[in-house]
Amino acid sequence: MKAYYSLFRARFRVLLQYRAAALAGFGTQLFWGLIRVMILEAFYLSTSVPQPMNLEQVITYIWLGQAFFMLLPFSANPDPEVTQMIRSGAVAYELARPLDLYTLWYARAFAARTAPTLLRVIPMFLVAVPFLGMGLPPNPMALLVFLIAMLGAALLTSAFSTLITTSLVWTISGDGIARVAPSLVVLGSGLIVPLALLPEWLQPLFHILPFRGMADAPFRLYMGHYPPEAVWGVLAHQGIWLLLFVGMGRWMLAQGARRLVIQGG
Repeated sequence: MKAYYSLFRARFRVLLQYRAAALAGFGTQLFWGLIRVMILEAFYLSTSVPQPMNLEQVITYIWLGQAFFMLLPFSANPDPEVTQMIRSGAVAYELARPLDLYTLWYARAFAARTAPTLLRVIPMFLVAVPFLGMGLPPNPMALLVFLIAMLGAALLTSAFSTLITTSLVWTISGDGIARVAPSLVVLGSGLIVPLALLPEWLQPLFHILPFRGMADAPFRLYMGHYPPEAVWGVLAHQGIWLLLFVGMGRWMLAQGARRLVIQGG
């Protein structure tokens, strides 16, 4: 495990150097967050029908989504460096190492999810809480279960990212998967519309899918929309999908490595 931790730490430190990109991304997320707040505020002010979440909770939900935007697999999925290694044949060097290749890629994915998030989440909280209507957890227990659930979300999104990366050994180009996967994630995780505001007949489907555990469920724990004891159900949901993604990723990589042909010398 020491080798994988060393790889994670090195990759994490490298990604922390992209401060200018993080600042630019923070500005972009701030802009789009304000637009989403204004749109949903207009919907709330135009209706008197009670909603599952009040306006203050929705605003907090939106800013949480902007703060943890980089935790979800978007532009960096699949891993661009691994993609280049597979296309160029340099993945042969990875296969020759006395390390488990899946764990190696998972460590890279975990660093890619957490380092950029850390650079953006702190300034977002510093701006959104005092100036933009973002609320704080109602009590310390809500904050604690939120942090635990976000750790589970990071592990889950890393497993999903690694699964997409391993699919590259089966395809000529991973561009199609890279375009489809983010759309599923952003819709299923609640970053477009909070899942609590979806039609009741549609919500059971989204509650089963893995993407709820990447953002929606931890955010509801933060706001107190879910009671603290609901964290056990959230962790169970995340854990089941985590095991499925890891199992599928390992199987796909093992089968793909057997049929992988590298030309050159």
